Amino acid sequence: MDVMPQQGPDSGRTPDPSPQDPYVLPAEGATAVPPPPPTLRTTLRRAAFGAVAAGVLLAGALVAVDDGDGRPKEPGPVERAEAAATAGSPASLSDLTALIGDRQKWVESHPEDAPSLATLGTAYVEWARRSADTSYYARAEQALKRSLEARPGERGNGEAWLGLAALANARHDFLAAKRWGETVKKQQPKAWSVYPVLIDAYTGLGDRKAATAATETFGELRKGVPALARTADLYRGNGWREDALATAREAADRATQPAEKAEALHRLGELAWERGEPEEAVAQFDAALRTDAAQYASLAGRARALVALERTDEALAAYQSAQEKLPRPQYALELGELYESLGLDGDARTQYAKLREMVAAAKKDGVDESLVLARFEADHGDPEAAVELLRAQWRGQHRSAAVADALGWALHRAGKSEEGLEYAQLAADTGVRNASYAYHLGVIQRELADYGPARRNLEQAVRINPAFSPLAAPLAREALDALGEPPPGGPGETQQPPPPPAPEPKPKQEQEKKPEAPAPAPSRTAAGKSPSPTASPSAPSSASPSVSKSP
Repeated sequence: MDVMPQQGPDSGRTPDPSPQDPYVLPAEGATAVPPPPPTLRTTLRRAAFGAVAAGVLLAGALVAVDDGDGRPKEPGPVERAEAAATAGSPASLSDLTALIGDRQKWVESHPEDAPSLATLGTAYVEWARRSADTSYYARAEQALKRSLEARPGERGNGEAWLGLAALANARHDFLAAKRWGETVKKQQPKAWSVYPVLIDAYTGLGDRKAATAATETFGELRKGVPALARTADLYRGNGWREDALATAREAADRATQPAEKAEALHRLGELAWERGEPEEAVAQFDAALRTDAAQYASLAGRARALVALERTDEALAAYQSAQEKLPRPQYALELGELYESLGLDGDARTQYAKLREMVAAAKKDGVDESLVLARFEADHGDPEAAVELLRAQWRGQHRSAAVADALGWALHRAGKSEEGLEYAQLAADTGVRNASYAYHLGVIQRELADYGPARRNLEQAVRINPAFSPLAAPLAREALDALGEPPPGGPGETQQPPPPPAPEPKPKQEQEKKPEAPAPAPSRTAAGKSPSPTASPSAPSSASPSVSKSP
């Protein structure tokens, strides 16, 4: 379903921003609007997204109004979108489009309506996120700026501040999102709508303790499917698979609206894929798409699972459809690696070129796609460039498990395995059950001749998800085979090589010649093991690498 805001129902393409459009500015990045001073004391009258406007429209949608034939009037798409926002749930793309069109028309004749401008800006952010059209972030920034000009945040325009936090998260500027969100939280800590943006910001920064606390508070303030979904994500990030699955299933069972239900089913598909259950993953992704055909991320999830099932033609078609509907750089990388695994190097190069183009276009719109670009460079381009990209992320306090893993792997690929080991270990120490993280750590340990831990991590990678990558999964099995079976006797046997066998009796003239001890087998840990580095990594940052752990 190709629904695009800013156009009538008969239009078939996305409008290009024009200089005359009052809601379009050149992309400046989320931090172009300076955060408010930290000492603001005025009580916010509105902290929830579109609280007043949403409440009015929602009331009109829910009150039984006689439609002339004795039946209550059904809520329209604008009312449904407002109701979803009020509940903290996703709206369908068609309803979101209707809301955007409604607010565009309203602010044309009411240019100083701060709540409507804030609602419009936040809706633009959601549209850009759900469609991967990053050009809408500039429109969002302009609408939110105009809202704050009409009514500053310290005078009650908390929804505009939250819109800027959501925009910063969407652009992967998690530090700015944290500042905006904490400004609202400081003045209205019981406003549930601030916690989702803070959860995303803390997660992007790798502050697991703060993310856990924000998720718990959100669950206390906002019961129901949104809280269950956030809790499932928290459990998933901590590696608590059974808890994540149970909570995600409850969210799917309790979801009622199509967009909300489809998102919950998509989460179940992701969990099944990570457990190495591709058939279950395909079933969940298919269910998500049947529930809401605009759940485009499920097309890419379905493609990954089909690759694992060796249904390659279907996987290629699913990836191509996902790219058409939701052109994200990550999908170009995945499709390129699938082509490369099939020996289709020309098609792979086409996808990799497309990835670079998408990253460059996103950068113009203020979106930082350094992580996916660095992953590409580490394996298919320039590992040194990947290291520089990821060091910059680390200096900017982006210290999630994903960044730690990618930096560790890039350092290894650049010939700095000892330094890379610390970052790869940090990613694994978060507890997240990720086959790729285990593979990267195992390969680095093998390079450093730490054969026992290397074997354990490589075994874990293929056990977690035997088909986690069309390129890396076969390499993980090859590396594991090369290490061979562990020595008999268990871990204690790996601490040092056995003493040389006693020499057999020899003729007198040969007794003065000393026998040679056999070289230790490669599987014994002590043989050739390099000591773990103790100094902090040499990344140009004053802080040593750390990923915060939840209590």
